[in-house]
Amino acid sequence: MRIEVVDLIDGQLLDTAWTQYSEAFSGLRTTAVQRHVMHRDEFDAMMTDRRVRKFLAWSPQGELHGLSTFTNHLDAIPLISPDYFRARFPDRYSARQIWYVGFVAVHREGRQPQIFERLITAMRHHGGDQLAMVVIDVCRLNGEELRLPDAVGLILRRRFGDVRRDRLDEQTYWGYTFPPDQIAAA
Repeated sequence: MRIEVVDLIDGQLLDTAWTQYSEAFSGLRTTAVQRHVMHRDEFDAMMTDRRVRKFLAWSPQGELHGLSTFTNHLDAIPLISPDYFRARFPDRYSARQIWYVGFVAVHREGRQPQIFERLITAMRHHGGDQLAMVVIDVCRLNGEELRLPDAVGLILRRRFGDVRRDRLDEQTYWGYTFPPDQIAAA
């Protein structure tokens, strides 16, 4: 497994990366209220945004088996609020020491846990001493059922020592259902 870090993905690789991404996250289209899967034009924009580093995990046969994004330019990520980080972590924000993982997409075949760990480790190394905080967003399925924050924390502590994990925010969606006798027949 070889990890490559690039700042631009285009051409045929862009199509391959899109397939990898959309297959990896297809289940989130129906399991999370908030949209967690980019549309193709959003994906293409991120892949060509040079502020966002792309980490590619290549198999020995030259096949793309993993893809992730990582940036300390928080304004490059449309679904997060740079103002939140600027207000709560002003020194880290101004020094660009807060990094955001847009996604980690791993091919469904093969050694998923190993590829996932290699990508996480590569991103941490890439940030070097400019990395004070890494931020991920996790829907309830990935948080409670798949325990993704625990898995990432375990990888980081095992590889890099005492890493503290804090829940930064949480958003929940509430539905209010009216009784059948108050609803017009469909």
